[in-house]
Order: sequence, then structure tokens, then C-alpha cells
Amino acid sequence: MPETITPCLQLNEITKIYPGVVALDNVSFEVLPGEIHALVGENGAGKSTLIKTCSGAEIPSQGEIVVNGKEFSSMTPKISEENGIAVIYQEFNLVGELSVAENIFLGRALRKGIVINMPAMIAESERIFKQFEIDIDPTGLVKNLTVGYQQIVEIAKAISLKARILIMDEPTAPLTKGETEHLFSMVEKLKKSGVTIIYISHRMDEIFRLADRITVLRDGKKIATLNKKDTNLDGLVKLMVGRELTETFPERKNYIKEEVLLEVEGLSGNGVKDISFKVRKGEVLGFAGLVGAGRTEVAELLFGYKPIEKGEIRFKGKKFLPVSPRHAIDNGIALLPEDRKKLGALLDFDIKGNISSAILPRISRLSVVNKRIESEKAEYYKKSIRIKAPDLFEKMKNLSGGNQQKVIIAKWLASEPELIIFDEPTRGIDVGAKYEIYKLMNALVEQGHTILMISSEMEEVMGMSDRIIVLSEGRKTGELEKSEFSQEKILNLASIIEVSNNIGEAVL
Repeated sequence: MPETITPCLQLNEITKIYPGVVALDNVSFEVLPGEIHALVGENGAGKSTLIKTCSGAEIPSQGEIVVNGKEFSSMTPKISEENGIAVIYQEFNLVGELSVAENIFLGRALRKGIVINMPAMIAESERIFKQFEIDIDPTGLVKNLTVGYQQIVEIAKAISLKARILIMDEPTAPLTKGETEHLFSMVEKLKKSGVTIIYISHRMDEIFRLADRITVLRDGKKIATLNKKDTNLDGLVKLMVGRELTETFPERKNYIKEEVLLEVEGLSGNGVKDISFKVRKGEVLGFAGLVGAGRTEVAELLFGYKPIEKGEIRFKGKKFLPVSPRHAIDNGIALLPEDRKKLGALLDFDIKGNISSAILPRISRLSVVNKRIESEKAEYYKKSIRIKAPDLFEKMKNLSGGNQQKVIIAKWLASEPELIIFDEPTRGIDVGAKYEIYKLMNALVEQGHTILMISSEMEEVMGMSDRIIVLSEGRKTGELEKSEFSQEKILNLASIIEVSNNIGEAVL
């Protein structure tokens, strides 16, 4: 008979109840030594709450945690660390003004007597980086590192703690494709060295590349634990959302009118040069390109967030020069930013406060907000776009990523825009919530709004757009009609680079 492997981590009947919400409902699952165990589920399924009970950031209402045979009714960060558990959250816990080595040993500096032993910390940091063939200077400041290298510093911190169970929460969300490949290499090396990894991601391709086993959560309950070889994408999605998604992108009728809503001629500034395009009423115009191509920069110019150096904009048939976001909002333009947590949401405010934040001048008199109007509008949008929350007083930071995005959409709908710019509308959102956002975007077009959508996901930009503008290095390199869409065409246009030589400048 095959030998039974003893789990290194077990969660037995874990329940976590917040006021009005059961975040975890009698969840039990186990992780085996040396495996990569993926934890998947829609936003709000309970994944983050579950890992916080492992790290001691949250105390379960009931249940038991077993680490290497030791039983705990709850953890603390110190007990978790002492038992070899480390968590790398989406928001890094790094101090930019300190060196890499100081961050790795933050709060537990190596000492020689009472004096901090900086050479020893630098040497140990170098040893860890060498183990993974990473070239990072331990004496350099963390603030000067790319996001990808900051992620590696977080992993190095966990390794220095002698962590044997490493929990990674959406580790590739802020990374470029190259940085993601580097991370995958590190994860695979950690596994070979005997480290157990709990890997949380919305990206199904990552799950099927890395995981040995997969546990699915839905609405705070464990649905299944599967060997990767025993499932596929369709089966996993069905378990996650509780239904089949018959189409990745919901069908949309054609609501495009002949009338041009926005016309841009020779737009320059904020790192882009000589951009020209038109958007017709009722259209979804997609913007594609590689990282740094200038897509977000165009959106910032249109929204008045950055100054225009040259060019002309005609909006609703009239010349328009946005001088500030407020000016753009008052004229009917809204922007859902790529980084919703930093730029789109007031995380410590409630749902009502977030929804009303873009229209305060309209619902105030002598700087006093009309609370009745504020509540009525917030309640209307909570119901109409199905924001999942106990009430309007729930803080934004307590919502799932998909529901945060819905609140931000509600905020802009309250401002009654004609043009809505979606910058990476489904970044960090699970597959079920993505479908809900896509349906909402289609509904907005049906209601008479026009959408300009920026996306790094090739399938998304092709699946949702009526036309696609492709940018490369701050310049427009192509424009594709629906009948011309193909990944190859978009990638070829996105890869065009500008070079200069003695003769002059040319676009290759």
C-alpha cells in the first residue's frame, strides 16, 4: 500500500463571521509538504480571509489550525512565523527608503552584540539571491527597484525567515510578462527545495502551469479539492461560479451611430506623440499595445489629468481642452483608472461616500451635502448593478475586487457621463466577476454611453471592442476593424519600434 503523506497544514472546520457576513463557512482543507496548492474562487469567495487565518491576521470564529501536527485554535503573526508560515500579500510590506538587506531583515536585524551587523545581512541577502540566480544589490534602496524586483525582495524576506509554507496572494498581478516568467522560475525552485506553496491567482493559465492540486472556494464554502490532472478550465470555472459560462464575452447588439462623439487630432504630451482617432456614439473602442505603449497616457490627457502639449480634441462636436479631471467630469467624461485601489477608490470610505464622491458639487448647497439625494443615488446604483454588500455603510476596503470595480462604475454613472474610459477594467478580477463587468459594459452602451477601453489582455480587447487602436512607444501604429481582428496583427502592430539614424527618423 502507498505510504500516507502527513499534511504540513490543515484547516479544520474554519468559520469566520463578520457583522452581517459569513466570510468562511465550515471550511476544511489540507496542504501536503512540497506541493504547490492553488486556492481559487471568485472575488468574495473567502480566499483572503482563509489565508489571513493562517498568518494570524484574522482570528477564526471557530475551527482548528494544525501546523506540522501542532494544534491551534487561532494563530498570531508571531506563532505563524515561528511555525514556518510566511505570506506575500498583493500590497508589499516594504519600506522604500531602506536598503534591500534592511527590508529583508526588517524588525529582526542581525546583530554583533548590540550593534546591527550590516555586513552579515548583506552577505545573507546575497546568498539568497545567488540561490535563485537573481542580480539585486542588497545595498540599493527598495524604492529604486521595479515592482518585479520588489516582489523578489518579499520572497527573499520569507526565505530568510526559514519559511517552509509560503502563501502567495495574486503574486503576478502587478508584474510584466518577463517578470512573471522570472517569478515562475523562483516558485519552481522553491518547490524543489522543499518549500510548500499555497498559490492564489485569478489567472487560470498560471494555475494549470504551476499547481499540483487545486482547492475551490465559493461563497465562503469549500467546493472541492482536485488534482490538476483531473480537471480542465471549463470544469474549474463551473465549480468557481456555480454555473457554466457558455461564452467568455456576452453578445452585444450594435448600437453604434454615425455621429462622432470624440475626435482627436495630433494629440501629444505625457509621453505620446501625434495620436489621432475618432470614437462614434455607442461604440466600444479598444486600445491595445505592450506595457509602456502610451495607452494609459492617452486616457490621462483626455481626462485632464496631464497637460496636452499639442493637438486638438473635439467632443460632442465642439473644441474641448480638458484642463483638469473636474473639467472633464463636468463635460461628460469619466475615467476608471488601472489602479483602482490607489486612484479609483476611497478605501476607508463607505460605499455611499465612494458613489457620491464624483458628484458632490451637484448634490451640495453652500458646501453641505444633501444626504437624502446622496443615499437615494447610492441605493439606486447598488441595486441596479448588483453590488454585493450588507448595506451602503460597508467600507470599500472590505469589498471584493469585482464589487470595488462596480462601486467605481457606479460613482461615474452618477456623474452621467457620455464617454467612459475603462483602463484595465478586469485586472485582478476573477472569471465570474469579469463576465459581470462585461455584461455591465454592454448594458452601458445599450443605455447610450460610449466606451473607450484599454486592456493588456488580448482576448478581452478583441472580445469586447468594435474597433481597436494599437499603440507602440507612444505612437499610433494601426487601427483595426472588427473583421480584421487577430492576435498576430495586433502583436505585429504593437511591436513596431521607432528608431533614429543619421538620415532622420523612421518607423520600422
